[in-house]
Amino acid sequence: MGKQNLTLMTDLYELTMMQGYYETGAYNRKVVFDLFYRKNPSGNGFAITAGLQQAIEYLDGLHFTEEDIAYLESLNLFSEDFIDYLRSFRFTGEVYAVPEGTIVFPHEPLMRIKAPIIEAQLIELSLIHISEPTRRSYIS
Repeated sequence: MGKQNLTLMTDLYELTMMQGYYETGAYNRKVVFDLFYRKNPSGNGFAITAGLQQAIEYLDGLHFTEEDIAYLESLNLFSEDFIDYLRSFRFTGEVYAVPEGTIVFPHEPLMRIKAPIIEAQLIELSLIHISEPTRRSYIS
């Protein structure tokens, strides 16, 4: 993933939910979510974890660029206060993950994220998208 900024690799729903949390003052409430998969690729009995580094790089680099901010402002959907909040937005949560190369099974947490709800709202979908190409490569 390198230096590519994937912060807006999300949908409008996530951003409007984030604004809702911000506007109601609930944005710092801590939540926990697990990232897992439901079915082994190609009907195998197990899978081996990979991609943790890409997920950590995404979280470490999470921020809204000035281009992102300008685009969001152009939508005329977000309050000025929320846009100002996004200018300094960073991931501050905690990540617990299964180490690379570990054998795992369906429905086991691969990652557990504990973060303010406004951060969790944004990253949940993005982490699912980041893992999606890996899953597809195993499906014939």
